[in-house]
Amino acid sequence: MSFGSFGVFSLAGWALLLALLIYVYVVGTQRSRGRSVKFSLAVITLLLGGGVVLNALGAGLVFIPPQERGLVINLFVGLRAPVLTPGVHFVLPFVESVQRFSIGQQTYTMSKTASEGAVIPDDAVTARTADGQEVFIDATVTYQVDPDNVALLFVRWQDRYRDELVRPQARSIIYNRVAEYRVEEVYSTRRDELQVRIGEDLRTTFRENGLLLTSFALRNITFNQEYANSIEQKQIAQQNAERARFLVEQERQEAERIRVQAQGKADAAITLARAEAEAQLIRAKAEAEALALIGEQLKSNPNLLTYRYVEKLSPNVQAIFLPSNQPFLLDPAQFIGPRAGQTDAPTNATPTP
Repeated sequence: MSFGSFGVFSLAGWALLLALLIYVYVVGTQRSRGRSVKFSLAVITLLLGGGVVLNALGAGLVFIPPQERGLVINLFVGLRAPVLTPGVHFVLPFVESVQRFSIGQQTYTMSKTASEGAVIPDDAVTARTADGQEVFIDATVTYQVDPDNVALLFVRWQDRYRDELVRPQARSIIYNRVAEYRVEEVYSTRRDELQVRIGEDLRTTFRENGLLLTSFALRNITFNQEYANSIEQKQIAQQNAERARFLVEQERQEAERIRVQAQGKADAAITLARAEAEAQLIRAKAEAEALALIGEQLKSNPNLLTYRYVEKLSPNVQAIFLPSNQPFLLDPAQFIGPRAGQTDAPTNATPTP
């Protein structure tokens, strides 16, 4: 039976009782030697009473820290309610004891790796999938004692709940749930769903036995060597197929880029040709309008053409020679008046060289 958290009181009590024994021994020895020494009733009462009281306090005062809960076990009635919460409590000395339970988070890991699992060397769960493949599952269960059901846990499992409840129940539920899935679903497409369902089953089982499930994690899933090799080959084939699709898509995008580039150049050439044609049409229209305007002016003023020709001649030109057999392009009579004593000459006469 534990002295509780206040053992210092018990030590002090036992020290007083020891002092009482020493006192009785010394007084008894002195009296046996014929010396007149009387026992002091006050001293004996003080030492005896102090020792008993301090021992009772040491055995009856119990401190429960925040991370624990306490069950009071009475020698006559068994468990005594209520559960002790954090703080200082008093129990009947030497009649009642306190069984402590930690309510902190606890983990249990089942792993193929010896340094990780709770059981050495290999504690991974071996299971069969719906299509008969053997898988090895590493998992971690995180849980805690339910503060409101400490008595239930103690009655059913005492301090054996980790090895006799957590481990076997977790392994059994994992085994049964894996058997409902195909191997591809276990390690790939429905792995999250499997993890959730196992966690739900564990949560229900733990709650019925005074535990609370915090989390469940499927840490790793492995296979026998033969199936692992087939998965590796399948993954390699899938990667090659993905690479081939990527190259095809890359070539398609390059062809599309070239097509778009060529279309852009063609569109640019067409646009340029249209612009050039429109420019030529505009120039032709402008020239036609200009010629029409010139024609209208010539109709109203025939000498305008002659005037523009003469205007373009160099001012330094003094004479113009033409072949004898060619008519004048211009009528000189229009620019040179008749000389004195001469009559008008025909306009188409050719001068003597």
